[in-house]
Amino acid sequence: TGAIGLYNIGQSCCLNSLLQVFLMNMHFTGILRRITVPPHAAQKRRNVPYQMLLLLEDMQGGKRKAVSPIKLASCLSVYRVKLFVQHDAAQLFLTLWNLLKKQMEKPELVEELSYLYTICVQEHLVCQKCSFETKRNSSMLTLPLPVLDSNSHMLKTLEDCLQYFFHPEELSDHNMCFCERCGRKTPFLQSMKLVHLPQTLTLHLKRFCFEKSASIHKLSHYLPFPKDLDFNAVLTENQCQADANEKAAWQYELFAVVAHSGSTSCGHYCAYIRSLTDYKWYCFNDSEVCQVLWDDVKRTYGHSNLHW
Repeated sequence: TGAIGLYNIGQSCCLNSLLQVFLMNMHFTGILRRITVPPHAAQKRRNVPYQMLLLLEDMQGGKRKAVSPIKLASCLSVYRVKLFVQHDAAQLFLTLWNLLKKQMEKPELVEELSYLYTICVQEHLVCQKCSFETKRNSSMLTLPLPVLDSNSHMLKTLEDCLQYFFHPEELSDHNMCFCERCGRKTPFLQSMKLVHLPQTLTLHLKRFCFEKSASIHKLSHYLPFPKDLDFNAVLTENQCQADANEKAAWQYELFAVVAHSGSTSCGHYCAYIRSLTDYKWYCFNDSEVCQVLWDDVKRTYGHSNLHW
């Protein structure tokens, strides 16, 4: 029936934007439609996947311009996701993901959800005194990309941010690690290698900066990102720990941008999402939804005022 908005029910623009990104992803809704429905009314009220499914059906069931996410928000409040507070999109995304994964009873759906969103990286630590090396695999929901380098210089493109994230870093002085072979703290070289990328990849631009006074300010400088991204063209061979079949799938088309305007203490979120059915871009600004052009999406690069 077309794109449907979500009413703002108390500083819920961040939640609304993330819900739209989840529910516009038909790979995700394909999983959501196969969940086990809780048997009792009290369980239904506390089950996040079920409440998200009800919201999806409510959005698809009529011709209203917007629906209210109040029942889902009430469900989330049980798990300390509050209304009337400023949320950080990356943190709220992780909270929603953890609740969804924990409350999906079918193991095969949990596995599909992980395949859809989970990133796998391998951390390498090499002692600079004796060359002792340790490796550790870990999973991530997002790639948290810095937008400044170690000298606080602004990185100029998304590709620069990715290369910097996977660039080796020397851990020295107060950042030294304990070496089992040397029996003391020594300088280490830390690097990340990419092992696996999911079907839907989430990149998080860390547009915040901690001052010495412990205050935080937002970094709003211009940083463009492409419509298409091929990791094989961005990362070097030694930044990847994967076979040719795995790397062949590391090509992405931009699907959504969750954008923030304002400062760290006061602001507003909206989502720009490319429909997977008609391939047009839409701006989801709470209850208001409109079709937009790629030039409108590029406003989220920074420096210009966001015109929702």
